[in-house]
Amino acid sequence: MSKKIAVLTGAGISTSAGIPDFRGPDGVWTKHPEQMNVYDIDAFMANKEDREYSWRWQKESPVWNAQPGAAHKALVKLEKAGMLTLLATQNFDALHEKAGNSSDIIVNLHGTIGTSHCMKCHQKYDTADIMNHLDEEPDPHCHRKLPYSGNMPCDGLIKTDVVYFGEALPDGAMEKSYRLATQADELWVIGSTLEVMPAASIVPVAAQAGVPITIMNMGRTQYDRLATRLIRDDIAVALPQLVDETIAANS
Repeated sequence: MSKKIAVLTGAGISTSAGIPDFRGPDGVWTKHPEQMNVYDIDAFMANKEDREYSWRWQKESPVWNAQPGAAHKALVKLEKAGMLTLLATQNFDALHEKAGNSSDIIVNLHGTIGTSHCMKCHQKYDTADIMNHLDEEPDPHCHRKLPYSGNMPCDGLIKTDVVYFGEALPDGAMEKSYRLATQADELWVIGSTLEVMPAASIVPVAAQAGVPITIMNMGRTQYDRLATRLIRDDIAVALPQLVDETIAANS
């Protein structure tokens, strides 16, 4: 039987791929607190200028242009070895998808920038298509023709599937994460400060179920005392190494 490993990733796995974190000492929001409004649902709904700024900011952000790093690719290797049962992520950069992990094991706790939706009729959009037409349509609206309205376009507001401040987490995301984390043989936390709730609560829930926990993060976290293994090394090097060792020990 393959060992079942659940993984929770945070900003630290993506800083190694060139995305600055939001809350760290050099974080985007630490240096530019006014930019937190980019992800404020009330501002987005109320004001065309705020929407246009939010879309433009997201298009120009390193989040949109980043490519998966060695650490992301290591988790694809772990999945291919049949050992990765959950990849819950606090990141909305879609890098786990870009790297090649399958959507059935990824849980985007804070949503994802990879897809978007109409807030009125819930039509799904590929964010890349919207970004490609942002110059012609800086405040994207839904073009879906509604048969029950004489084929008039819906015209609802489109937003990315990132969870904005003031919005609830995606339906069932925490429940699925709790279930798979407590059923796993190990839980690995990769690059999360474990400060943001409810995502961080996966750790004490798994610990209570007796699941051994590995925390790989450069700084301390509030749940270090629950970890059976603490790794403070560079994630881009340490995670591929841990994956290789784990696969070798299991074969």
